[in-house]
Amino acid sequence: MQRILLMMSDTGGGHRASAQALKAGYEELYPGRFEIDIVDVITDYLPYPLNQIPKTYPFLSNDAPWMWKLLYGSQDPLSFGNGLMVTGSWLAQNGVRRLFAEKRPDLIVSVHPLFQLVSKWVMDKMQWRAPFVTVVTDLTTGHPRWFDPGVDACYVPSQVTYDLARKAGLRPDQLFLFGLPIRPAFARAIRSKPDLRRTLRMDPALPAVLLIGGGEGVGPVEEIAAQLARQLSAGSTAAGQIVVICGRNKALQERLQARTWPIPVTVNGFVDNMPDWMAACDCVVTKAGPGTIAEALISGLPIVLSGFIPGQEEGNVPFVVENGVGEYSKNPSEIAAIVARWFGPGRDDLPLMAARARELGHPQATFDIVRSTINLLEAYPHKSIG
Repeated sequence: MQRILLMMSDTGGGHRASAQALKAGYEELYPGRFEIDIVDVITDYLPYPLNQIPKTYPFLSNDAPWMWKLLYGSQDPLSFGNGLMVTGSWLAQNGVRRLFAEKRPDLIVSVHPLFQLVSKWVMDKMQWRAPFVTVVTDLTTGHPRWFDPGVDACYVPSQVTYDLARKAGLRPDQLFLFGLPIRPAFARAIRSKPDLRRTLRMDPALPAVLLIGGGEGVGPVEEIAAQLARQLSAGSTAAGQIVVICGRNKALQERLQARTWPIPVTVNGFVDNMPDWMAACDCVVTKAGPGTIAEALISGLPIVLSGFIPGQEEGNVPFVVENGVGEYSKNPSEIAAIVARWFGPGRDDLPLMAARARELGHPQATFDIVRSTINLLEAYPHKSIG
């Protein structure tokens, strides 16, 4: 049985989510054909203290975003962040060599910007090659290390990242603009909104806003929910309902469930049926994570962006706003006012924004990437590990 290695690290939930989406795509299109390993390379194969880097991500992204922006760098290859990644790649060589020797992959897929350079170095020293591809998981803002001309293929989610890759020296025949890999469930037909609302125990008639705090339920979710409830209940009748996804934040979930709300509010923890919740709602409030934006676009959901991680996600804000599929505000009261307008005097704008969102979405991206990589694998002349 051939083996596929998906290289990622938990420096942000998007890398693992993309790897899991790709694994599901391989298993759905090619059942039983491949053994697929998702490996957190930094945590499992790098020496101390490098293997502690993923643990610092929540602090850097939430409590010290200025530091994260400095580390993430810019499009300048001479930036501090890029230099740090090159240094990290040099220090990671022994661990990556051990990974390749243990797994003996027939196809290597990287969904993290750190692994292109070090993998090339290691394979050159081992005098061995397997097809190596990059799947870029940043929607618009790409770190320079994503784009290595030495890869066999690079899959990008947007025209912005395609142009960045071309500027970095990748050839058109190496590049594929398929979209961001999203769970295959988003590519399937969804039941009608009334049916979903009955199943999910939502109000069948009221417009619904989906409030997402990410996998860890971070950000001012509670404040936004309170402001939404206040402004959507300001008239003589309720103007909408709220669905809150708290992720793994149990404390937040319990606080929200304990409150008395003036309008219908559904509070969930971590869910595995996000396509259903998105299809049952009329708009979404979320931070500017690329995966959630891609899922919302496929679902035809207008988006209110409530924040972004500097460097990594800031380019996603103009992408949403300038394409006419949403608005941006960090202020909970302003966020609630946007939703209240969409559900009230601006209700005619929602179908137009939903249509534009679907036009930007790439529901088949995961399957397109999977098929393309297998075509590459089947045409590739393998060498033995030396």
